[in-house]
Amino acid sequence: MTDSFRIGRHTVYRIEEWRGGFSPPEALFAEYEGDAFAEQAPGFEPDFLRDGLIYGYLQSWLIDTGTSRVLVDTGAGNNKSRPGIPIFGDLESDFVGKLAETGYGPEDVDVVFCTHLHIDHVGWNTQMVEGEWVPTFPNATYFLPSVDEDAWNPAKGTYAQLAGAAVNANVFEDSVAPVIEAGLARLVEDGAEIAEGMIARNAPGHTPGHMVLEVRSGADIALFTGDILHHPMQIVRPGWNSVYCEDRIQAAATRRAILERAADEGARIVPAHFGAPHSVFVERDGAGFVPFYRANGRGRAA
Repeated sequence: MTDSFRIGRHTVYRIEEWRGGFSPPEALFAEYEGDAFAEQAPGFEPDFLRDGLIYGYLQSWLIDTGTSRVLVDTGAGNNKSRPGIPIFGDLESDFVGKLAETGYGPEDVDVVFCTHLHIDHVGWNTQMVEGEWVPTFPNATYFLPSVDEDAWNPAKGTYAQLAGAAVNANVFEDSVAPVIEAGLARLVEDGAEIAEGMIARNAPGHTPGHMVLEVRSGADIALFTGDILHHPMQIVRPGWNSVYCEDRIQAAATRRAILERAADEGARIVPAHFGAPHSVFVERDGAGFVPFYRANGRGRAA
């Protein structure tokens, strides 16, 4: 059965698409310092570090409110040409089967929210049917960051200026444009309510229009942070960016602001790529932060 946790009255299911060794840490972190990473490394094994490689996941999150289903990020997708990052190209995953383990199928999803428009967050927006890319979730409204649509649309002038343009090749055409053309997309800006108690918040830096989904239910709050954090090392060192961050100064400032908020409010952080248990709480530690983990509830376990 798919992993799950609670946010107040909501049940959140984890839908796993892929897992594996992704890259050496020095190839992922732009500000990598060997001694600093080595000091933390024993605590990362085996869920976040294996055989010298950052160990990560492609995973989506289905929020079941009891009356609606909200899917956050949609992985890399199947049968998609990804010459800029072949590890996520031409996948043949059973994503729809994993979704079915929650008791729901693609037709039951009411809302899709993409934190940003990178390759591994929009892929299952579409699937190939009779030679055409069609929306995977035919009854859903797809909420996409307006700023990212403007940035990553190859028909617009800024696309070629982005550092990730080569890595993100083909993504807009096969995973974003078809849902816009089908009339299922809604481009959103900061403060947009995508469902009751669920607000999209600007969180730029990793991409120009990256957003975080804030989910409140009862006394609980969770922040679905996409790629604000790739790895718990970035909790210990908030200034460390991934090499895929477009604006590293802005990305680091956004990361610290999210961590400060999570620490102050006892919010669960739900990143896109974390290993088990796949979400995290944080608390302040001097000028920095430390992660801790628990299955449900707010704050540190007694």
